[in-house]
Amino acid sequence: MYYIIFDFEWNNAYSHIVHNFMNEIIEIGAVKLDEKLNIVDTFKQMITPELTKKLSGRCKNLTGITNEELKENGIRFKDAFSDFARWSAGDNNVFMSWSNSDLYVLSGNFLQHFGNCKVDFMRNYCDVQKYCMAFVKRDEEHKNNQIALSKCAEEFGVEVDTEKLHRALADCYVTAECFRRVFDREKLSGYINSCDSSFFERLLFKPYYITSFNSSHFDINSYELNCPSCGKPLKKCDDFTVQNKAFKGAVKCRKCRRTYWAFVRAKKTYDDVVVKTRFVEMNKKRARRLNNS
Repeated sequence: MYYIIFDFEWNNAYSHIVHNFMNEIIEIGAVKLDEKLNIVDTFKQMITPELTKKLSGRCKNLTGITNEELKENGIRFKDAFSDFARWSAGDNNVFMSWSNSDLYVLSGNFLQHFGNCKVDFMRNYCDVQKYCMAFVKRDEEHKNNQIALSKCAEEFGVEVDTEKLHRALADCYVTAECFRRVFDREKLSGYINSCDSSFFERLLFKPYYITSFNSSHFDINSYELNCPSCGKPLKKCDDFTVQNKAFKGAVKCRKCRRTYWAFVRAKKTYDDVVVKTRFVEMNKKRARRLNNS
């Protein structure tokens, strides 16, 4: 088993192919660690942009990558990742990156180049940023805030050449050293995810609020609402409408003799529909007018 620490640099620019801005990977860097955490091999490859035409100013300023460098050293995306897949092959290998943002970009790039987002050669993944954060002491207010690689290196006493940061292979070396400082095999096992058939689909799935009355995932007309006071089923007084991504309608409790405005938000996630309900009691004048209509 090897630990494959990888990092991508990408260009954020408008693509006339996808008709939107996107992050296109332009450099792969990786280091391979054996079970004793020795670096046994490295991988570095520039990628010629195919989906975007020009490097953004931010990309050039942050990475120092130039169009000339890409033209001279870059190869096609499919060729680069075929090489990377061969280099990193191994069913038990654990792929690691500093935060999972590279995974989002990788899945999106695979979708554009291969027609699907599944990265077949990646079987196990660990967010090494999340793992390292478990060893950084912070106050309660900031304990869940992500920590930058350079800041983590400072916390762990790792020397960093800041001028070389934001190049893929250089960032991998720093990440590997941070990982070494806090390596705990048993604790690490809790951070390793199996990249099953749905793993990459989940990454790209964007949750959304259901606002259609014809949705196959949620039907507001058959959804049962219960009184917030007594818990008994509520009777719908009229048809629901949609307001601010929520279904809104008048409902009445026959036991409490109270009438409410019900606001129901149905959020579609990859696995399920999460429903949240809020009730506002209707003023008596408005309720009488509604009940008499």
